[in-house]
Amino acid sequence: MLDAANKALQHADTFLGKIASHLSAQLQRDRAAGNPDASQYALHGYAWMATYVEGLRQMVRWAEGLAAQANLGEMEELILRVVLAEYLTQLTDGVPMSQGEIARPATLGISGQDIVEFRENVEEVVRQGRDPTLRVRLAELAAKGFDSGNFGELGLDETQVMVLEAFRRFADDEVQPHCHAWHLEDRLIPIEVVNAMAEMGVFGLTIPEEYGGAGMSKIAMAIVSEELSRGYIGVGSLATRSEIAAELIRLGGTAEQKAHYLPLIARGEILPTAVFTEPNTGSDLGSLSTRAARSDGSYVITGAKTWITHASRSDLMMVLARTGAADQGYRTLSMFLAEKPRGTDEDPFPIDGLTGGEIKVLGYRGMKEYELSFDGFAVPETALLGGIEGEGFKQLMSTFESARVQTAARAVGVAQNAMELGLRYALERYQFGEPLISFPRVSAKIGWMVAETMMARQLTYFAAREKDSDRRCDVEAGMAKLLAARVAWSNADNALQIHGGNGYAEEYSISRVLCDARILNIFEGAAEIQAQVIARRLLAGGN
Repeated sequence: MLDAANKALQHADTFLGKIASHLSAQLQRDRAAGNPDASQYALHGYAWMATYVEGLRQMVRWAEGLAAQANLGEMEELILRVVLAEYLTQLTDGVPMSQGEIARPATLGISGQDIVEFRENVEEVVRQGRDPTLRVRLAELAAKGFDSGNFGELGLDETQVMVLEAFRRFADDEVQPHCHAWHLEDRLIPIEVVNAMAEMGVFGLTIPEEYGGAGMSKIAMAIVSEELSRGYIGVGSLATRSEIAAELIRLGGTAEQKAHYLPLIARGEILPTAVFTEPNTGSDLGSLSTRAARSDGSYVITGAKTWITHASRSDLMMVLARTGAADQGYRTLSMFLAEKPRGTDEDPFPIDGLTGGEIKVLGYRGMKEYELSFDGFAVPETALLGGIEGEGFKQLMSTFESARVQTAARAVGVAQNAMELGLRYALERYQFGEPLISFPRVSAKIGWMVAETMMARQLTYFAAREKDSDRRCDVEAGMAKLLAARVAWSNADNALQIHGGNGYAEEYSISRVLCDARILNIFEGAAEIQAQVIARRLLAGGN
């Protein structure tokens, strides 16, 4: 099986290379014609296909690692077989970029003959995994492993398994029994839960030991983020605020800033928030208009920000603002470490120069979203990250890889949660005298959720390991985030379908998970942004 899978991967690489060759030439023609975005649809389709191929590669590597340790069992082999069959088939028949957008190789410049040859070359592997009864069997195995949480070997070492189990227990005991009430009541995650996470070292997980952190790897971060998000995405995302802030300070801060802030973040004594996005800019950070002007030993910040997560209860804002001419774009952006007191429901922003209002949202409610208005908000000159103006965009870019790996891990956690909710309901709900799982279309859905979640997970682990190796991994992180976000939404939608009408009722947890899953395709770079980054980088030779 593994030999055949590797050969199929080689053919997929060749097929992808032909698409890349055609698109590279097309890009040059588009630029020459003064319309560099003319082939955007094709470029994004290529990014999705490249993500598929890399995902399959990581699945084969995962299976090879298990086989070397004699851990490649029936469940793991079934997972590999069904994802190979499905994704290889989609590479020729069409890859869904969204519900209404299908990228087909014929529209990406591939000839009919090339498509036929690729189909023939991978037909044996596809044949071995396309039988729907394989997904049904996979669901049966998942049902047997449900109580123990066994949905396939993950390929982790002993230390990583210990980390996973500790945070799985925390999610099961302290988060899942309560999180649906937090969602329905639209209230903040209780501070007692935040404090418990701090005691477990969540906020200092990747901060170096010299600054009071655990000094652990990005793969450990991904494992923790997944398990916490399996409990509730809001809890998993609490760690993201600290991860981004700590990464910004560790990589771009002065010695004094690192010594002061990193230990406080690691201990959970200050909760940070990212204040980047503006109402009219979205992903176009070069157009930010919030300004920070020098005045008597301070910087005075003026402007509007939006979609600021956990803004009221945070103690430290990472504010991206302009310190020079607007026509210089990214080159005059600077990052500020802006302290503020924690707010309350009655007074969410108790400090001069800062006001804000809550943005009501469908899901992802445990930290709340805010619009902020800075009007003469003063910070000391020492709040300038790194002490040098104009470094803000570069500092922010240095964190994107870690942030997207973590977002991918959060998406895997949501996908896993959705799958487990669907499986539990299918086991407990009876129709026509039989449990739902006994009906092939229900069990096949569950089997596919198990398989595709594993693929998203292994691609995320791969991106995390690349980051741990100090290799540039914006493509790998983007691929992991792109795929995992789609899998989370797909799993949530399928799990709700298994619930039937009950899934549409607020009292059932899957209704919350569906709302939570939808945001994953948008924040930390929308799917379209991820696809653009992936395609441009790959077609530029990885530079």
